[in-house]
Amino acid sequence: MSWLAVRNSKVVEMKQETVAPLAGVKVVELGVWVAGPAAGGLMADWGADVIKVESAQGDPQRNMFQALGIDAQIGEPQFEIDNRGKRSVVLDLHSEDGKREMLSLLGDADVFITNVRLPALRRLGLDPDAIRSQFPRVIYGLLTGYGSEGPDVDRPGYDIGAFWARSGLAHTMVSPDQLPPAIRSGQGDHTTGITLVSGVMAALFDRERTGQGRLVSTSLLRTGIYTLGWDIGVYLRFGKRESTKPRARLRAPLMNSYRCSGGRAFWLLGLEADRHWPALIAAINRRDLAEDERYVDARARLVNSESLIATLDEIFASETIDVWTQKFDEHDVWWAPINSIPDVVVDSQAIAAGAFIEMNPREGQDPYRAVNSPVDFDGYTFRPGQVPWLGEHDPRW
Repeated sequence: MSWLAVRNSKVVEMKQETVAPLAGVKVVELGVWVAGPAAGGLMADWGADVIKVESAQGDPQRNMFQALGIDAQIGEPQFEIDNRGKRSVVLDLHSEDGKREMLSLLGDADVFITNVRLPALRRLGLDPDAIRSQFPRVIYGLLTGYGSEGPDVDRPGYDIGAFWARSGLAHTMVSPDQLPPAIRSGQGDHTTGITLVSGVMAALFDRERTGQGRLVSTSLLRTGIYTLGWDIGVYLRFGKRESTKPRARLRAPLMNSYRCSGGRAFWLLGLEADRHWPALIAAINRRDLAEDERYVDARARLVNSESLIATLDEIFASETIDVWTQKFDEHDVWWAPINSIPDVVVDSQAIAAGAFIEMNPREGQDPYRAVNSPVDFDGYTFRPGQVPWLGEHDPRW
């Protein structure tokens, strides 16, 4: 009988359509802040039993809102999205008893996930070599800032430093003479968390064939560079890249953003310029532009992009986004609204696509919504577990 069948011994009597894809998989997580807990959080959303090991002070991400007077036990959205449905235990990993308890947890685990830095893991006896030698069936998921080898492996990363700044992503967002804007928190962490989970899933599948676990590793830096792979690939091949330009000087007017009257904005998606140009002309009712020799084909529009962008700015500023929505849809213009966060949470398509989930509040809490994880499985309806209080599950593990 396979490991999965054994693990599922308590759930096989459930109706097939209610079984989570990772039901019966045990994950031990030693993670802090976002990237490591994000990986464990996805697996918890997909039905794994994720045990979050914390110090007596707890994951520091728990306390981000305390400065605003919010009790950490009530729950913070930033902590919640990556930690709902887990079990929390408190261990002093610097003590012999704590180390023994940690090894006991790992004894029947399928996956160990951590984003603690390697020097600390070595001091605790929880580095990949130590754990893999004791538990050869465990999938060891290691998420680092800069990788496991090289001169800067022990440098603190965070997603701002390793994913955004050092990978080249932040630099490509703006013109070369400008500094990047403030980066929204957690984006690189979540992307790298998904990356780690994909590797862990492959290793679990491989273990079905071999009976052996693997070390699966990724880093914020590697994932950031992969994310920018189009631009970096062109540079590796040809030694060139087109610098980022202000939107008024972009060379692709049909792949640009525009503002309507009333303040709302949208992005044209005319990637195939000659194919999408006639539909745009029909929507804006400007046949004269189609006959203008400056804009007769994609090459001409590229050469004269600044003047065309300025003209389109004037046209689109003359009507509200509701008017343009109707005209674009009538003529099959490809576009997307530039949503603010308040726009996103009421976007009918985002809601229909399952982007949000009704949370299971604790007693005394009002019902509320949260961001859903990004993957669905047919036959499995995700019902999010509660966010664990620090050490809440110590007596039961």
